[in-house]
Amino acid sequence: MSRLDESPVARQEPKEIAREAILLIPNVVKLLARIIRDPRVPVRRKTFAAAALIYVVSPIDLIPDFVAGLGQLDDLVIVAVALNHLIAGAGRDVIEQHWDGSADSLDLVLAATEWGTEIIPGPLRRMLPG
Repeated sequence: MSRLDESPVARQEPKEIAREAILLIPNVVKLLARIIRDPRVPVRRKTFAAAALIYVVSPIDLIPDFVAGLGQLDDLVIVAVALNHLIAGAGRDVIEQHWDGSADSLDLVLAATEWGTEIIPGPLRRMLPG
């Protein structure tokens, strides 16, 4: 038996993970609305997030949505990168002030937004606004 099998944390089924992720959506939406209105967050960060939103709702995509699986991946990554950029500009203290959920759920959201940035190849990542 490996050390991973001895973990005290129970493994969740994919449906349970999806359910928990869906339950985070209202808190994420409220967080974003509050960050956008917060004067402590730089306007350029808000502008980048708005541009990402426009891209996601636009019918023009880098990878067309009809490409199974990959079609939505570019939208997902762009949203994650934009959220990461916006959250980084706000700062952890501002994010915590505006977050309604638990600290664990906030950590999950922050990890997911960092994931979006980290899967982008290095040369493209360096082109992102800092």
